[in-house]
Amino acid sequence: MVIARIVRPRGNRGEVAAELLTDFPQRLTELKEVYLAAGDKSAGAAPCPVGVKSCWLSRNHKGQIVFHFEGCDSIAAAEKYRGLDVFLPIEQRVKLPAGQYFVDDLIGCSVFENCSVEPRVASSPCSMGSAPELLGVVRDVHFTGEDVSGTPLLAVESHASELLIPLAEDICLRIDTAARRIDVALPEGLRNLNRN
Repeated sequence: MVIARIVRPRGNRGEVAAELLTDFPQRLTELKEVYLAAGDKSAGAAPCPVGVKSCWLSRNHKGQIVFHFEGCDSIAAAEKYRGLDVFLPIEQRVKLPAGQYFVDDLIGCSVFENCSVEPRVASSPCSMGSAPELLGVVRDVHFTGEDVSGTPLLAVESHASELLIPLAEDICLRIDTAARRIDVALPEGLRNLNRN
């Protein structure tokens, strides 16, 4: 999993400044090893392990962290790290409390609308009136701005167009990331709102 992206050398002793790509930056200051690789998937190189001498959150640049890697003691040496992504093994990912999800776990989930209509034939155990409808697949999660509160939106790619669904408990009734499935109950008018 990517936790940061190196943006430039920092200082003259080989440190690099990196943009944070995690909601849990404080724990990074205790790392002894990370993995580095080009963020461009076409490069195809596997992430390589690199020892961390020290690491701290930048006080001058919000959203940045400073790494000092082993064997990197000059600006020229630090320059070769520019643009690389900083990875950790997925096993080291933070355990989230119930009801919270990583964006990567939501992307790719199939979204089904659970119909609340009663079966038309009472004797039929599997009426089409109660079958969930596949709306599409989550392609992204949109967040509100830093200074604006609000509910994140699931960007669901459907056969017709993109559908934006609030990631709220009363709408997303069941999220099963292991099964790659999200069951929703759309409020009346939501589909029309998305068309506009």
